[in-house]
Amino acid sequence: MHAKKLDKLATAVLYTIAGIIVAILASLILYILVRGLPHISWSFLTGKSSSYQAGGGIGIQLYNSFFLLVITLIISVPLSMGAGVFLAEYAKKGPVTNFIRTCIEILSSLPSVVVGLFGYLIFVVQFEYGFSIISGALALTVFNLPQMTRNVEDSLKHVHHTQREAGLALGISRWETVVHVVIPEALPGIVTGVVLASGRIFGEAAALIYTAGQSAPALDWSNWNILSVTSPISIFRQAETLAVHIWKVNSEGTIPDATIVSAGSAAVLLIFILIFNFGARKLGSYLHKKLTAA
Repeated sequence: MHAKKLDKLATAVLYTIAGIIVAILASLILYILVRGLPHISWSFLTGKSSSYQAGGGIGIQLYNSFFLLVITLIISVPLSMGAGVFLAEYAKKGPVTNFIRTCIEILSSLPSVVVGLFGYLIFVVQFEYGFSIISGALALTVFNLPQMTRNVEDSLKHVHHTQREAGLALGISRWETVVHVVIPEALPGIVTGVVLASGRIFGEAAALIYTAGQSAPALDWSNWNILSVTSPISIFRQAETLAVHIWKVNSEGTIPDATIVSAGSAAVLLIFILIFNFGARKLGSYLHKKLTAA
């Protein structure tokens, strides 16, 4: 009886702690949405930001956030896939593999501001890319690569060994087994990890302040020259993202309606991050059911 009472007490304490955490998180989300949603409109989502006058929008910053996200994923997904496949399928236990895993652990624990300063010294100054989308994308790749690599590795390791044995038994090579058997089986977990990383990239600010810049020049939608600083597809132009815009509005406060712009921008950012997080789980479940049915 005494053990049962202790078990019930411990269970009640755990449920209470979990409830408090959920309540805090829900209250923060509701607070941001309640403050920001009334200020969101089509003109706010598509309009240009203003430096000194009221009534500015976040159109360019929102576009920059998505464009930077795409460029970052183009760079980081192949790298994380290669590293994850190597660690899960080919790496043998030894000092080299242990050193690689230690480096991944160290990189994953670095604060984003440190990664931003590293990106500034290497990509902005040494590589002479300047404050640009490519500098921000490379810095975010350094920031997210450890997490994405571990996600790919874990997803591949969760594939049962009999799947690999079946592929090898059919006479196909080890590489073909990985590409045609193991990776498709691990795809739901890999896709879920990529989408979750996308939400992290979309909401990042500290690393981009020192790499992508703090200004959002007007874009010429008739100019598709990738080297032009006014082209919407240029990776060599400055690109203030939505998260950086929120920080800048709150830190400088040079516009009369800074509070309104900040609240609306924060609500938009939160909504997209929630979409990424909930969408990742739904997409992962959908792919798992589809592959299982097939």
